[in-house]
Formats: sequence, structure tokens, C-alpha cells
Amino acid sequence: MSINTADKIFILVGIVDVVAIFVWLGIALYVAYNKMDMMLGHLKNCSAVTMRTPFKNGGPGGRLFLLGAIIGLMTMPHIYLRHGVANAEDLQNFPPDLKRKLIILQTVGWALMLVMIGMAVVLKLGLV
Repeated sequence: MSINTADKIFILVGIVDVVAIFVWLGIALYVAYNKMDMMLGHLKNCSAVTMRTPFKNGGPGGRLFLLGAIIGLMTMPHIYLRHGVANAEDLQNFPPDLKRKLIILQTVGWALMLVMIGMAVVLKLGLV
């Protein structure tokens, strides 16, 4: 039995996406373990982050949870500022290159997840 070209492309995209998700997870863990103290130092007046600081000692899952909180603060600061759980001065003093990397990390994560969801929809609809 041979598979057609569309099935080969579908399988290839799936394999690439799964591998990319694991690479993304590795990069997120690297940032969570190696840059966390610096990020927490810059955000010491943001209660949205400081109340989640105990998760830093919760292993990889806790560190990823804390990293997610910091990424959320970086990508949507207006929400946190409006509710009074972020400090504008801390956000301004946060290193711009690290902020850009965190935003890129979140964007890539969402893109990889959307590809996976799109593949599930295509499979569910029976298009492949």
C-alpha cells in the first residue's frame, strides 16, 4: 500500500510540529531555569509575579507556570497595570532584549499549537 502526496505532507508537517514543540519546550525550560532570577529581580514590585514566586521551587512545571505569568505580563501589560498588580517602572526597566525573546517564545508557542489544532481539524473533517 502506498500513500499519496497529501498524506506524506500531512505526516511530515505533523512530525515537524511535534519536534518543534519539544524544541520550544526545551527553550522555555532553559529560559525558566537560567533567566528566572534575573526576571524576578526586575519584577520585584509586580504582585502578579511575586505572588507566584513560590512556584519557582516546584520543579519544571512550576518554573514554566511562573514563566507563563511573566510572559503574560510582558505581552499584555495594560491589563495588569489596569488591575494594579503590575508596576510600570518595573516594566520599563525590564531588559528589552529579554522581553522581545519572551514575546517571540509565546508567539511561536501559539503558532505551533495552532498548527496542531489545524491538523486535528483536518483529520476530523476527513480531508486527508
